[in-house]
Amino acid sequence: MNIGIVCYPTYGGSGVVATELGKALAHRGHQIHFITYAQPMRLDRFQDNLFYHEVELPNYPLFEFQLYSLSLASKIADVARFENLDIVHAHYAIPHAVSAYLARQILGSETKMKTVTTLHGTDITLNGLDPSFLPLVRFSIEQSDAVTAVSRYLAEATKNGFNVQRNIHVINNFIDTDLYQRQPCTPFKRQIAPENEKILMHISNFRPVKRVADTIHIFAKVRDKVPSKLVLIGDGPERIECERLSRELGINEHVRFLGKQTALPELLSSADLFLLPSQSESFGLSALEAMSCGVPVVATSMGGIPEVISHGETGYIAELGDIDRMAKYAVELLTNSKKWQLFSANAREKAISKFKTDMIVPQYEQLYESLL
Repeated sequence: MNIGIVCYPTYGGSGVVATELGKALAHRGHQIHFITYAQPMRLDRFQDNLFYHEVELPNYPLFEFQLYSLSLASKIADVARFENLDIVHAHYAIPHAVSAYLARQILGSETKMKTVTTLHGTDITLNGLDPSFLPLVRFSIEQSDAVTAVSRYLAEATKNGFNVQRNIHVINNFIDTDLYQRQPCTPFKRQIAPENEKILMHISNFRPVKRVADTIHIFAKVRDKVPSKLVLIGDGPERIECERLSRELGINEHVRFLGKQTALPELLSSADLFLLPSQSESFGLSALEAMSCGVPVVATSMGGIPEVISHGETGYIAELGDIDRMAKYAVELLTNSKKWQLFSANAREKAISKFKTDMIVPQYEQLYESLL
């Protein structure tokens, strides 16, 4: 099949999943065309059957704001026409699904191209529910030939929030368990924890919804009982405030801000525990990456997280903002080596048995084939 993939090329979950899906589909023999304003950050090496088409934005004084959605629609139509696309797969409803619909209208009878929209989270639970976007998001969902969501929670939230009656296929996020597996990382671990302290880790875009400040408060309580270090990976608007908070709590020398990183399997392999105290998570991809590396997770019970983390087996789940309970769970795992080993093994096993790439990608293939 000739498949166009439209996504954000950033470090966010939707862009990561879209890029990894494209790479997996290309490996399975499909022709994959990425259409976006910058090269996806995980598209970092040559691979057969992978092509990138950059969306160019007009620079004209009359246009006070960039017209990305229109430029994207035009580019999709152009690629679809000359590459004979069978499918355009839009990841994230705004503006990708709308642009895909417009591209198909531009082509009219020239194409039999089908459109698939995958909903990833904030395009539904946050941005999409804004009154200025809601009618547009509902329209794009209704006009797509197929719609998928990354969790049961998100599928139900979409149906309830947008009052749509159509079927939404639940196709979970996935993980390359061969890449994301625990590996020796003595130099990094020795640098971060020279006294063999426990390492707690958090990865996010440092937006308010991730509640990174809660991560720091949890760590402060854990640090009182367990010699430990906190490693924070990522960047975003909350980082400066989190740096200030760590200094205010007097733990800044035990907290390391690493910024954006690409060597996640190596870094996760050094962790003893992963913290995810988010206010909202449609799935929790970072938790799955940690689990695949044998790292137990302590998280909130929000959104799709309970579909990924098995409470009392692969980690623990607490109510939003319950810092004391999450700290208690963390201490329990970090001070009980037998329980940690069991949770670590369970986490790895669940990643392999439920979310391995080879189990999930064929579900997308079957969906494409059913449309064609």
